[in-house]
Amino acid sequence: MLRFRRRGFTLIELLVVIAIIAILIGLLLPAVQKIREAANRMSCQNNLKQQGLGLHNYHDVQGFLPQGFSVYTSAAPREGAWSWMAQIMPYVEQDNAYRLAKTFADSGGSNWYAWYNPACALKQKMFTCPSDSRGQQIYPNASLGGPPFSDQALTTYLGNAGTAAVGAGENNGVLYRGSKVHLTHITDGTSNTILVGERPPNSNLEFGWWFAAYGYENVSGGSGIGDCVMTSNDVAISNYFITNYSASPNLPCDGTAAQKIGLVPGKPLVGCDAAHYWSFHTGGAQFLMGDGSVRFMSYANNGILPALSTRAGGEVATPN
Repeated sequence: MLRFRRRGFTLIELLVVIAIIAILIGLLLPAVQKIREAANRMSCQNNLKQQGLGLHNYHDVQGFLPQGFSVYTSAAPREGAWSWMAQIMPYVEQDNAYRLAKTFADSGGSNWYAWYNPACALKQKMFTCPSDSRGQQIYPNASLGGPPFSDQALTTYLGNAGTAAVGAGENNGVLYRGSKVHLTHITDGTSNTILVGERPPNSNLEFGWWFAAYGYENVSGGSGIGDCVMTSNDVAISNYFITNYSASPNLPCDGTAAQKIGLVPGKPLVGCDAAHYWSFHTGGAQFLMGDGSVRFMSYANNGILPALSTRAGGEVATPN
């Protein structure tokens, strides 16, 4: 009677199979990562388009674009320090969130500051880029020396305040402290003027709050700059972050103040990279233009970003 012995894999054959699988995984992983980033970039673009619709709808109803940062005040209707994102909530299908915010603001009481508003803690996918894994985090129990504020949800998108916080470039953008810009004021052309650009929250999540902003304190009551709006050619803000956000757990600044403005690559843990536009996308960042279009701009466009940040500067600039 013949007997057949069942033959299994030899150790060498098993090692070869494992090696082939490892090679295939190594080949597939970059492709999967590219597909994921392409999807994230498309989702980010859609976020900006929705914001553009909200800004234009607000303009159609109110006759002007929202304030980039509403002036900090305790006076009724107690909407001081609200960002432009907070103001467009009814125009981006966030009516419930807006009613929650308004109910609190209208209620009065001692804790009227915008940072106590329960809307601060509402995470908004529309205001965070999916390429930033920190986007759905919050800054917990913020405080200015008094009772803890609400948790602060984050944003990846900052309005264009212009080229500088003070001086010649002050308020020459579209969304800045106290702004009420009409589209006809954008004489450089809406297709050549930035409305909103990408800048992830800073290293310890203190800057980049979507609802109640403050910004670095270059003026009394805050300007929102570095928080919900951004400048493109101002070393004052980069000096601020170099001075205040270079110690641990922040990484020290890896460039000069003049190199940390405009549109240049950044890292989430480098404190001074909060002073300029950048993104987690490869090679550049996405921008919403005044006409509602969205453009991906490479870092090669850094030199012309100031021209794209003014609404009526008379410059001629064509993004790559």
